[in-house]
Amino acid sequence: MAMLYDDGKKQALSHVLNLTERKRLSLTGVEDVEAFDEETVVLSTSGGALTIRGSSLKINKLSLDGGELLVEGRIDSLEYAAERERRRGFLGKLLG
Repeated sequence: MAMLYDDGKKQALSHVLNLTERKRLSLTGVEDVEAFDEETVVLSTSGGALTIRGSSLKINKLSLDGGELLVEGRIDSLEYAAERERRRGFLGKLLG
């Protein structure tokens, strides 16, 4: 997702992560939330596909227009997918 400005040009959202005491993660540059439950949040960001793993995870703020997300709970890992995996998409992964 890119933001459109008055002149019609697209500009990528800035991608920033801020993790506080492994309990609170704020992000910018969020383009889409692909899946989430209490243990996993899968996102598309301007910095790549991102998977957040932990326990008792909750999305407390989501603004796709502004590209902002706030996740709270115990955060155990943050993992970016390889660019090649991100481009394959769901159908490509399903078919191998």
